[in-house]
Amino acid sequence: MLDSLAARELAGFYLRLLDWEVIQDEKDWVQLAEPGGPGRLSFQTESSYEPPLWPGRPGRQQMSLHLDFEVDHLEHSLTHALAAGATLAPFQPQDDVRVCLDPAGHPFCLWVRT
Repeated sequence: MLDSLAARELAGFYLRLLDWEVIQDEKDWVQLAEPGGPGRLSFQTESSYEPPLWPGRPGRQQMSLHLDFEVDHLEHSLTHALAAGATLAPFQPQDDVRVCLDPAGHPFCLWVRT
């Protein structure tokens, strides 16, 4: 589950990014499911949510999780993620990975198996 100030908005981003299905949609709770697969992501509105800082620094909200998405083509997938509403993180630790931030500031990685 991912917290944000607006669950529906964040779920909408992941819906565009992943092309999954909405299986539950309430005022402050949305759940997406991978069509025909086991994947699930839930989103909850949290009024005191603060985005994590990537990369982390002492005294700032720390990342509590990040999602990794294996992709076939890194630059094509990055273009798709940016069009869906992601931003490219300023710090990129690896050549075969792109770290992005979702609209609520959660980091996620796009990576290609080598």
